[in-house]
Amino acid sequence: MSNNSTLNNAKNSPDTDEWYTTYESIVEELNHYEAQFYNKIVLCNCDDPFNSNFTYYFLQNFNRLHLKKLICTSYSKSKIKMVQGNTKISMSSQKDKKTTPESYILMVSEVPGNPGDIVSDMDIAQILKKKGVVKRLKGEGDFRSKTCVKYLKQCDICCTNPPFSLFSNLFSLLIKYNKKFLLIGNQNALTYKEIFPYIKKDKAWIGYRFGHMAFRVPQDSKPRKTRFWIDHTGQKWRSIGNAMWLTNLDIPKRHKFLELTQHYSPSKYPKYDNFDAINVNRVKDIPIDYNGIMGVPITFLKYYNCKQFEIIGEANHGSDNEFDLFKPLLSGKALFKRILIKRKLDENGESYEI
Repeated sequence: MSNNSTLNNAKNSPDTDEWYTTYESIVEELNHYEAQFYNKIVLCNCDDPFNSNFTYYFLQNFNRLHLKKLICTSYSKSKIKMVQGNTKISMSSQKDKKTTPESYILMVSEVPGNPGDIVSDMDIAQILKKKGVVKRLKGEGDFRSKTCVKYLKQCDICCTNPPFSLFSNLFSLLIKYNKKFLLIGNQNALTYKEIFPYIKKDKAWIGYRFGHMAFRVPQDSKPRKTRFWIDHTGQKWRSIGNAMWLTNLDIPKRHKFLELTQHYSPSKYPKYDNFDAINVNRVKDIPIDYNGIMGVPITFLKYYNCKQFEIIGEANHGSDNEFDLFKPLLSGKALFKRILIKRKLDENGESYEI
């Protein structure tokens, strides 16, 4: 585990660590995975029981998804209470009104209603008030702590928006304990040394949302010239254009073949100065008839099908990890990071595209 200084710096990051997911963003993505939650224990280990939309979503849909159990743990130093109206209903309690920051755990294995039903807001409020449902958590609620890892070991699926600076830490924990996951993160994390090998080996992949996403932020967030606004209620917002969901839950989109229409020519696809691979500026321009290594934008991973392409490595700084093969240079000009791929061919040298 990181030392206290590192932990505090990460948790208090003004840029990306205190960004709270909207209910709409959760619904948009999780609609694609509903059948996979059947009879599963779900863990939301970066989520306040009273203020997180992940908590609200899974309580509301507990019966409809046929969940076995829901576990939510919160970090005591989170600023989520500084976010106005984050959830669809007010889920505050006497615990929530304490001035001393505390961490909590919610554990629910049964809710009112019948299988397939939506749980009403009134019933959710009563669930949270029920004795023993929400308890004080030992420690600060850091998901890496021994206490929180104990709950992680119990779950089938972890679904949350971790602090972006700690994304790789949570990812590594989930891999260590062989858990299914559905996480919000920044696309830059895809080339982290802890994560990229699993992308390459097709052990983790992109979900459906890959691009713009808006988040509520605490009231002490400093204004910015771009991707910052204040709504009519006074709530502050931030957005990023390179958000993503990362998962290892199977989804139909990862089995689709990318339609290729362009043909290779040396003039259109120049080779890098320092590596035997051609540069492709846009995913839609990947040539259908080139069998060598190609450097493509990171957005390619949204369309990656391991039956159609092989990921060779990445081109970033040439030194980040064993898969970072070179720094992409074209006519002396440095380019943004690239994913290095090759088309997969059958034993007859034909591509698998259908």
